[in-house]
Amino acid sequence: MSSHIVTPGPYRATKLWNEVTKLFRAGMPLKKHRQHLRVYSSCFTASAAVDWLHELLKNNSNFGPEVTRQQTIQLLKKFLKNHVIEDVKGRWGMEDLEDNSQLYRFPSTSPLKPIPNRAPVLRKKSMSMMDRESFFKFRGSKKFDKEILENVDPESQESQMESSSGDTERCRELTEEDIQVIWKNVTLTHLQKLVGSGSLEDVLDPAQVNPQFIIDNMTKVNKHGVVSLEDKTEDLPHWVLSAMKCLANWPKYDSNQSSYPGFERDVFKTVSGYFSGLSQPLLTFQYYELFVNILGLLQPSLERVAIEALQLCTLLLPPASRRKLQLLLRMISRMSQNVDMPRLHDIIGTRTLLVQTFSRCVLSCEEVGDLDELLATRLLSFLMDHHQEVLQVPVYLRNAVEDHINYLKSLVSPGVAMPTYSFCRQISTQEFEEQKLSVSQAALADLLENLIKDKTMSVKEKKKKLKLFQKEYPDIYLRRFPTTESEAQLFADKPKIKPPMLLSLKKPKTLSIRN
Repeated sequence: MSSHIVTPGPYRATKLWNEVTKLFRAGMPLKKHRQHLRVYSSCFTASAAVDWLHELLKNNSNFGPEVTRQQTIQLLKKFLKNHVIEDVKGRWGMEDLEDNSQLYRFPSTSPLKPIPNRAPVLRKKSMSMMDRESFFKFRGSKKFDKEILENVDPESQESQMESSSGDTERCRELTEEDIQVIWKNVTLTHLQKLVGSGSLEDVLDPAQVNPQFIIDNMTKVNKHGVVSLEDKTEDLPHWVLSAMKCLANWPKYDSNQSSYPGFERDVFKTVSGYFSGLSQPLLTFQYYELFVNILGLLQPSLERVAIEALQLCTLLLPPASRRKLQLLLRMISRMSQNVDMPRLHDIIGTRTLLVQTFSRCVLSCEEVGDLDELLATRLLSFLMDHHQEVLQVPVYLRNAVEDHINYLKSLVSPGVAMPTYSFCRQISTQEFEEQKLSVSQAALADLLENLIKDKTMSVKEKKKKLKLFQKEYPDIYLRRFPTTESEAQLFADKPKIKPPMLLSLKKPKTLSIRN
């Protein structure tokens, strides 16, 4: 059966569930079966379902060849629990399913899970100093822009921007908090471009991203690129590190350690027991949806994009979690490639065992999901093969942050406010319209005050520009000058130019006719 890639976006896990459900119902062969002297039509055995579904999952690009038969059985059990299938007597929910000849069928009702409708939202940004300047320059007609905006005194315009910027800090150097915000916003901006979904907020709450984690994961690393922790109590216990080194370097382990038949299996149980006992997975419950969406990029044509996206996503992790993930992936990658490693399981191969053992230690949902095991298997398999690239420090990100910091520093000069930036957040359509109106009107009101207070402009020129403003924006003009008297008062104190005094004319002498 053909399948399509379920691309990144909200509710991807639900969409994947529906995709597998539809493919299973459409492709699973149905036959007539006899059981207990009775004939049942249009049904299938559990073993046949396991065979068919296992092949489907292994060949499906959303899951991949690492899916095991046991995982397929677990998925069929969830199908039975969620009434995707039922036994031939119509029972489901509390029933159990085994890899045997028990008969099952598809119910007549639709088993697809509803996908919640997301109301369309618009997004806003807080206006920076440069945003305000651009707004002023492009607002209104070209004639208005040219005649009014271009001739506004720059000093008075900068002063007005500062006075109207509210809480914007002025004329200061970048603080540690500013630098943290830059790291966070630059990282999330790059991640947004890679994921390509409508917004990161569909799968990630930016407010919960800790920028200090990003900085530590980028800067506090040893020569091997592994995060170094200041608080050693957050690190792996010494006995776990010792066990992991033993497995990673097998058979070159510490000669002081005891050795006996089955020693390597006991060491493996020690490591797996520690990671299985962690309070939450290494990728944390917080970022489950984010990593599930990155799985949508795990295609041959998008492999480089997936690696870069995972690079950025793993930078968001607490440094202790990133360090444990780095050390775990280094260990299991070496183990899976080590031809001298003894078999750790009588039936299952080493790589399959490693993926099955540690997948849910790496990725899992706080509330048990229907496809958790399959998705975690897919992600861990990819990380094993590409961990060196995924967990290295991305140099381009460091350069982008440094360039941004240098750019902002170049803008800081006496009398100029520090530009402010904020990550987009979702707002309702009504909020957007209200903010759009209030921001634009406030900006135009600021501009009007600029014109009024400009002392370098001649009275004639000012009257001309005020008349243009009144024509373009009568409502704003009326609020500033509600009466003709208030408008006349603006020029009332201007000295009147007296007309030139006429020279007194002398009476022409008249010629006397008298001699």
